[in-house]
Amino acid sequence: MLKPQGYGTLSVLDAQNSGHMRMKPLTAEKTAVLASSSYFRGLGQVLARTDSAVVDQIADAIWQTYERARTVYLFGNGACAALASHFACDLAKGTIVGDRRRLRAVALTDNAPLLTAWANDSHYDEIFAEQLRNLVEEGDLVLAISASGNSRNVLRGLEVARAAGARIVGLTGYEGGLLRERCDLCLVVPSDNMQHIEDVHLSAAHAIYTALRRRMTQREGE
Repeated sequence: MLKPQGYGTLSVLDAQNSGHMRMKPLTAEKTAVLASSSYFRGLGQVLARTDSAVVDQIADAIWQTYERARTVYLFGNGACAALASHFACDLAKGTIVGDRRRLRAVALTDNAPLLTAWANDSHYDEIFAEQLRNLVEEGDLVLAISASGNSRNVLRGLEVARAAGARIVGLTGYEGGLLRERCDLCLVVPSDNMQHIEDVHLSAAHAIYTALRRRMTQREGE
C-alpha cells in the first residue's frame, strides 16, 4: 500500500515503462522557488522605500531615555507582541557592556497571568493601559507596535503614557492608522503587505539595537 504524501510534498507516481512505481518531481517545485524570490524582491523594494532617518531618530530617542536613567516600555499584539518581547530582550541584555549602567527595557507582553487578569476582569482594550498605570513615569519612553496602527488596546496604552508625560514612539504600516498621529516619532512601513511590514519592523529593531550597542561600546572605551 502506498503511504500518502505529507503536506507540501510535490511529486507524482509514474509507473510508465516500469514494473514498479517511481516518484517524479513536479515542476511546482520550481514555482515555489520563484515564489520566495518574488517575496524577497518585494521585501527589498519595501526596505528601499522605508525612511531610515526615522529609524535613526528612534535610536536617538532610546539613547536619550537611557542617558536620563528612564525606562523603555514596549507592547503590541500577535506578531507585534512577539517583537516587543524580542526587542526588549535585545535592549535590556544585548546592550550590556562591561560595568556600564544598563538600559532598562520592559515588554508589557510577557506576563501572561497579568494580561489575562486585566482582559478577564476589565477589558482586553485595557491590558496595556492598566499595566502602564502602575509603571510609567514622566520621561519614560513607550514604544508601541501595531502593523495596522489601529489596535485599540495599543491606543489606550498611549493615552495613559501621554497623560504621564512619557515620550511615545510607534512602529506601524499601511497608512499609519490612528497610531501615527498619536506618536512623537513614528516609523510607517510603506506597504500593505502584513508580512513585509513585520519583516521591516524586525529589521528596524535590529538596526536600532546595533546602533545602541555601538554607542555603549564607544562610551566604554572613552
